[in-house]
Amino acid sequence: MDDNAIVCRCSDLTVKDVRNLIDKGFTTFDELKRISRIGMGPCQGRTCAQLVLRELSIATGKQISELKPGTYRPPVKGIKLGAICECSAGGEVHD
Repeated sequence: MDDNAIVCRCSDLTVKDVRNLIDKGFTTFDELKRISRIGMGPCQGRTCAQLVLRELSIATGKQISELKPGTYRPPVKGIKLGAICECSAGGEVHD
């Protein structure tokens, strides 16, 4: 892949960015996620996860099936947009 190709559109990370992080010693998806926010954007890694795992596979010599795709956590508690709007307008705070 070209170094300037975008891997993560949400965080605007290129192949070169990912390779540089791997060269610095970040060799798991979760490590890359914590240092760069890759996979944490609106797509939640649907676009970039396989591309990142491919780069990790090349760098570590492991098969993609041997690599963990990262930890995904759902939101702690759902909140309605109306409640956010009401609170920001000075209304009642909802729990």
